[in-house]
Amino acid sequence: MMQRHTSGARMRAVRAGWLASAVWCVVAVGCGGNGETASPSTADRSGGGGLIAKSPQDRSKVLVKEAEEAVRRGDRETALADFRRAIEINPRETSAFMGMGDLFRTEKDWGRAQELYERAASTDPRNFDAQYLNGLMLQMMERVSEAISAYLLALNLKPDDFKANLNLSAAYYQLDENSQALQYGRKAVQLQPRNGPARFNLGAIYAAMNLHQEAVQEYQQAAELMELTPSLLLNLAESYGRLRRFEEMRNTLIQLAESDPSGAVWERLGYVAFQLGKYDEALTAFEKSVAMAPDYTPGLNGVGVSYLNAWIKSDYKNATAHQKGIAALKKSLQVSPNQPKILELVTRYTNR
Repeated sequence: MMQRHTSGARMRAVRAGWLASAVWCVVAVGCGGNGETASPSTADRSGGGGLIAKSPQDRSKVLVKEAEEAVRRGDRETALADFRRAIEINPRETSAFMGMGDLFRTEKDWGRAQELYERAASTDPRNFDAQYLNGLMLQMMERVSEAISAYLLALNLKPDDFKANLNLSAAYYQLDENSQALQYGRKAVQLQPRNGPARFNLGAIYAAMNLHQEAVQEYQQAAELMELTPSLLLNLAESYGRLRRFEEMRNTLIQLAESDPSGAVWERLGYVAFQLGKYDEALTAFEKSVAMAPDYTPGLNGVGVSYLNAWIKSDYKNATAHQKGIAALKKSLQVSPNQPKILELVTRYTNR
């Protein structure tokens, strides 16, 4: 009788894939665009000693150099002013756009950073950093389709870049385009086989494709290479459950409940206990889930189904269990009305 609730698990998998990609938001390519620098001098001398005015391109590069020095000193306002002056002198000064973009990215101002990286990419389409960071900012703003286009342009320039492959994989995964996500997720793992987040990301893609044996293998390898995060353990437990490896699922969830309990963790513990025929343990876990997250519908559904199960096993004589079961399911429907299976249970058993 126990009903499975997969929507929450799917959302956890989405968050897991995004976590794997978000790791690279903080290690994205550093300040500066094309890496060009200029001498700090402001004029060149001819052989006869007369001054020769620098070209706009030379003067803009001098300003970029001064702006980068201001960044290193922590003088943000001077850096921004110098970058802007460089662009006024030379509207095609890619490194100035990149430098300003890096400043705003550091401040997590994704929108302003994205506009600057996009301008850098338009002035220098073969600048990998500009294309990649434009994609990264678009992804951070959840403009995922646009991010994919930018990442593809970046990978045309550097097909074997690890970060671009990983984040492109995560972007396709966000759109549920899992065959495309798999292609780039595998590539990222091929490029860095001992990278835990890449393994985690690939496992989430396999799970979304219902390839849970492969997902478990990737999660297990990720667990050896990175911190055992709640998302990793929860996703591993979910795939164990899909493979009906319930004891392993239970053991993983017990470990997670001890280190980082949550409504979702206790709900999954209730589910696996129910599958193992441990009905009292299941009810206790579901009630803990609701205690931690009163409006968490999978937890409420677990409580409701557990009480109805107890009522049925009592040959329909345990009126208290019946009352509590229906009440929990009705509350779940109040929180989330679009649950046809739960509505069917309430309709079938309310007046029995």
